[in-house]
Amino acid sequence: MSWIIDSSHTRVGFTARHMMITNVHGEFEKVNGTVEFDEENPERSAVEVQIEAASINTRDANRDAHLRSADFLDVENHPYLTFKSTRIEKKSDEHGLIHGDLTIHGVTHPVVLDTQFHGKSKSPWGTTNAGFEATTKISRKEWGLTWNVGLETGGWLVSDHINIRIELEIIKQEVAEAAAATA
Repeated sequence: MSWIIDSSHTRVGFTARHMMITNVHGEFEKVNGTVEFDEENPERSAVEVQIEAASINTRDANRDAHLRSADFLDVENHPYLTFKSTRIEKKSDEHGLIHGDLTIHGVTHPVVLDTQFHGKSKSPWGTTNAGFEATTKISRKEWGLTWNVGLETGGWLVSDHINIRIELEIIKQEVAEAAAATA
């Protein structure tokens, strides 16, 4: 069953340690994609997501400009981050692992999203929506994001490990399917 990402109710956020003493939070504001969500057999589901790299927002214009530069995301040459699932493991009715390929900065590596299903509901506008939350942790160096500055007190300006948290709402494409069935 085809579903699309409701980008106005979806958040792709991340945290990185700054100067080894605090976390900087950010998010990507432009996210879209599709989910083939098989409610009866979640293992048969599939996810494809595209994130506009230039939509990064950490609430600091100078930092965001640096993150868009060739030192980090290099948005001029790599305008999108993408995720494509390769396998889904159902752990319980509410919990699963989504294995997939994450591409950042033109480099692709496998990741596992620890995912919670929050259920589905009929909206006041007649759509069927479902909600998920997923987390993972990556080493940014694996994607070629190696820029850093050593601190005189030891450690680094930016941590290597990045925590990713996704809050996802998807909308079932019933109208499109009904139209296709009558064609």
